[in-house]
Amino acid sequence: MKKTAFCLLLAVCIWSSSAGAPSAHGTTVYAASQQSPSTEPYTGQIVDARDNTPLIGATIILKGTTIGTSSDTEGNFRIEVPSTIRDVEFEVSYIGYRPETVRTVKTSQILIRLTEDATSLEEVQVIAYGQQKKVSVTGAIASVGTKDLLKSPSGSPANALAGAITGISTVQMSGQPGAEDPSIYVRGTGSLSSTASQPLILVDGVERSFFQIDPHEIESITVLKDASSTAVFGVRGANGVILVTTRRGDKGSPEISWNSSFGLTQSLRNLSGVGSYDYARIYSEIERSDTPGLTDDKLTFSPFVMERFRKGDDPIMFPDVDWNDYIFKNLAWQTQHSATISGGGNRVRYFVSGSFLEQDGMLKKMYESYDPNYNYQRFNYRSNIDIDLSRTTQLRLNVGGRTGTRREPVTDALWQKIMWATPFSSPGFVDGKYISNPHSSYIPLAELSSGLDFYYNWGYRKVRSNELNLDLALDQNLDAITKGLKINIKGAYNTTHSVTTQYGVTAADSYYSPYYLGSITQPGMDVSDPEFDNTIIYKTEGVTGLDEPMSYNESATSRARDWYLEASLNYQRSFGDHDVSALLLYNQSKSYYPAQYVDIPTAYVGYVGRLTYSYRKRYLVDFNIGYNGSENFAPGKRYGLFPAGSIGWILSEENFMKQQTVIDFLKLRASYGLVGNDKYSGARFLYRQGLWYGQHSIRSAGGSYEFGSTNNGMQYDAMEGTIGNDEVTWEKVRKQNYGIDLKMFNSRLSLTADYFFEHRYDILSSRNTLPSIVAVNLPLMNLGVVDNHGYEISLGWNDSGRNLNWWVQGNVSYSKNKIIYMDEVTPNYPWMAQTGRSTGLNYGYLFDRYLSSDDFDADGNLKVDDAGNPLLPTMSLANPKPGDALFKDLNGDGKIDGNDKTYFGYSERPDYVFGLLGGIRWKGLEISMQWTAGLHASRMLSGEYREPFGSTNSRALLQFLADDSWTPQHPDARFPRMTFTNKQHYLEDSDLWLMDGSYLRLKVLDIGYTFAPQKFLNRIGIKSLRIYMSGYNLLTLFSELNDMDIDPEGTTGGSTIDSYPNVRIFNLGVNLTF
Repeated sequence: MKKTAFCLLLAVCIWSSSAGAPSAHGTTVYAASQQSPSTEPYTGQIVDARDNTPLIGATIILKGTTIGTSSDTEGNFRIEVPSTIRDVEFEVSYIGYRPETVRTVKTSQILIRLTEDATSLEEVQVIAYGQQKKVSVTGAIASVGTKDLLKSPSGSPANALAGAITGISTVQMSGQPGAEDPSIYVRGTGSLSSTASQPLILVDGVERSFFQIDPHEIESITVLKDASSTAVFGVRGANGVILVTTRRGDKGSPEISWNSSFGLTQSLRNLSGVGSYDYARIYSEIERSDTPGLTDDKLTFSPFVMERFRKGDDPIMFPDVDWNDYIFKNLAWQTQHSATISGGGNRVRYFVSGSFLEQDGMLKKMYESYDPNYNYQRFNYRSNIDIDLSRTTQLRLNVGGRTGTRREPVTDALWQKIMWATPFSSPGFVDGKYISNPHSSYIPLAELSSGLDFYYNWGYRKVRSNELNLDLALDQNLDAITKGLKINIKGAYNTTHSVTTQYGVTAADSYYSPYYLGSITQPGMDVSDPEFDNTIIYKTEGVTGLDEPMSYNESATSRARDWYLEASLNYQRSFGDHDVSALLLYNQSKSYYPAQYVDIPTAYVGYVGRLTYSYRKRYLVDFNIGYNGSENFAPGKRYGLFPAGSIGWILSEENFMKQQTVIDFLKLRASYGLVGNDKYSGARFLYRQGLWYGQHSIRSAGGSYEFGSTNNGMQYDAMEGTIGNDEVTWEKVRKQNYGIDLKMFNSRLSLTADYFFEHRYDILSSRNTLPSIVAVNLPLMNLGVVDNHGYEISLGWNDSGRNLNWWVQGNVSYSKNKIIYMDEVTPNYPWMAQTGRSTGLNYGYLFDRYLSSDDFDADGNLKVDDAGNPLLPTMSLANPKPGDALFKDLNGDGKIDGNDKTYFGYSERPDYVFGLLGGIRWKGLEISMQWTAGLHASRMLSGEYREPFGSTNSRALLQFLADDSWTPQHPDARFPRMTFTNKQHYLEDSDLWLMDGSYLRLKVLDIGYTFAPQKFLNRIGIKSLRIYMSGYNLLTLFSELNDMDIDPEGTTGGSTIDSYPNVRIFNLGVNLTF
């Protein structure tokens, strides 16, 4: 049904465009390339006026009509002109060049030269609630267009932003199909936590996510960074704003584009454990190290078992399985298909698109009756239509959305517990039978877990989601009242719904436990005895149930809907040397089914004002103001006023700059303003007293207290919710920005630089100084103060010669915050305080060195001085050994304890983000790439990444820990000696486990060839054909984590440890334009 509706919509749009595009004779023009007896061909070439380089893809249109074409890879064009037109004029345009109107009497060898325009590139800049000429923008704004977004084969367009746009940093912890959305930060973390530093994201002016939008729908992504750009958003603009603008149709014949790509994905995290023999060998070495003199018969792994592992001669009873390789595929499938059609006539213009994305996961199918693998299928659709109801009235209608189905196996933390699976726990499937030996008498470990134990035959779940976005806008020109006046009314409606269904097996599949026959027929005989019968027999456990129907359960549903309304009055006019524009806007929104108080919708009201002035297009002034109301504060504190101003000076327009020819454009910018925030972890109505919750229990068995001598059982209590605070008000940020825009050498060289400083105060936070024994949830207060500063520099060069064009752009974004004040208990020592440091740092001990044999006396005890005092600080080590970690005694009291802990390292988000974008175009061949780097980022190894053999001393041993742990033969190791007796000391948080999260990554590579127009292509209606190869996350360099097979952008423990790994993508595609 959806496909049928989409096809009908395409047909209607094609008909409407052709109906609205009559030729000069009232005849509908269907295709400019078709020659008829009433037309005459005009041919020529379009070149750069400076060096005669052919311009590929320049647009040439017969003035007054929709007849047009584009230049080929040699700059040549051919256009059919009705023979009845006597005065032939062509309108010629090309991005980065001044448009020209050319009158000609020649029909062939027409040479058209276009002049590069220093200020035309990105001439119209998307800003808050409108557009503005790029030359007059005084705020800190950066953007990226469709062409660059399409080079990345990632399923989410957000994953290619870091390094492509200055001021943007991202953290992507998962590459799971359909769940690869990153966390985005604009100019770092400006608040006390990363969750409170998320930017506002708007799609076509309405708050929506763009993470799962098809990039073919996007015209541009713009980042607003300073107060001048974001103050009009008031309540929502404190952390920066990301504006996503979708594509619209232009007047002209219908242009249909089809894009198909096929790719392979590969995991970036390839952790493997040691094999069975190395596992047993290292395990025995640790036991001997912890307990000197331990005899072979007391070792966990007997000499007989060690020999079986070494020889590998009994793969059933003593297997050696790499579980990552056994259950995960090396490559997974991905495919994307997209179709767009755009065009229009004099009164109707349209853009319509539909796309399909499918991503497979890396889990292999064994013998399940269902497919357990990860999978994601997404269908996106969009229709943006502009209708000129009259010469002064325009109606804009946007319909967009997506449907998606994400499948995933039911698991017990598979991506974490795969690091528990020992190589000798099971041989897996043998002749279609699952061999499991969880209680082997020959390997007496506490647990023997195989990789299959955490998901096999557990079933799967599907998350089906549906999202619909509707926008309707009416623009009315009011030139009849006064020239330049316009009124706009806009409404939007969004709705999403998702259902999670779980399919489970109704009977467990049988498995087979192997036994030696001698263990039954020769009880008491040692397995190493040559007379022992080692014939393997199997005991069947459970019953076969794979053919049983699966159970069905709707385990979860979610829904959301909201509406948005705005009305604005715009004024824009020039009076000689004076350019003036003004905006007055009212907006209101309401969202239903919020997380807290789900039955009460959230609502916002705002007023926006903007005034810009330009004198002689060189002196620029911009003033913005936002006035917003929030439900979270008491009536007297509900509204906040957020003003901002900016100024600009275009020096290149001054007379003293006209005599030189080196600098083409030079602009200085400065801005200052105030923005606000009212959000804190979804909390609402911060001024109201918390509700009382009855039937509250502190005991797992139910109840909280006993009362009276005759009362039987525990009684329930009542608990008060979070206490309200009627004095709480807006969190505020004062922002300063100073910038420069420069173009030199005929716009070959471009430079943009910004320095910013942000002072965030009255940060919403709860007190941390109340003892935890007090059973009350304290209210939010305006407590914290954080400063944030940094800079952004983008430097590029774009040049061309005959048939050759090349470009390179490098950028760096730096941001660093500092906690000026937060509510924390005054520590015993200054180094224990978080105040005065950056947010997101790690806390623990500082590593000094490893204990060596020189630290011990002949009896194996730590040395003491003549008075019997220890030479080294005392630690909580029951039996210290060489290779144990010695931490720094910061307070010099001779003992290592909590007073020696401090903050260290960096946050997970890099302080520095570098980008290098470059490419070359020769005729139809184009090669481009995007490198991204992060510097000053830290990753703390924890959980399975830190603890060899796990908490039970019977889990897997990761290879990187085995390779680089301390031994007497390897005293300069990265990690301490492995032990079973001093684990608490071993596992203490310290910078010993802090890894450098810096990296350099080839984020995107695109190689494509566009074929010149061919007769055989024209005959089948193909205007353009492009074949390309692209890649994502192809190469990672200079990474300490990558050398350990850990993705530097991925997880290294903590709450995200059970995360699907990030992926690299190899992609092959074709693009057709009709």
